[in-house]
Amino acid sequence: MGKQKVQFRCPIDKVVGLFNKKWTIQIIRDMFFGKKQFSEFKEDKPNLSNKVLSQRLKELEESNIIEKKIIETHPVKTEYYLTDYGRSLNRVIYEIAMFSLNSGFEEYSDKDKREEIRTLFKDTLNISD
Repeated sequence: MGKQKVQFRCPIDKVVGLFNKKWTIQIIRDMFFGKKQFSEFKEDKPNLSNKVLSQRLKELEESNIIEKKIIETHPVKTEYYLTDYGRSLNRVIYEIAMFSLNSGFEEYSDKDKREEIRTLFKDTLNISD
């Protein structure tokens, strides 16, 4: 008898389904860099609509990547934080950034600038060699 083929859904498919949505990776990156309020996520993304940002934050919360905290102030504030599970994406975000830096894009042709960006990501994402 031949080998029995094991059927499974590739784990990459599930993650790509979530991260394939526009703005998701940038929102996660921003959270590593200290952004936590709705308005902060939009600061440098003029094309990010309130509707899409709300959807992405909800999807990330449902996926246990972020948690929402209501701050009882006047007016009430909502803040978003990476969960432990979400923080485990630090190496993924770092590797995406490094892939881009090493891609040969003209924007990163200056070796010193590349090193500065690499160090910034390494330190912010708590990446050890």
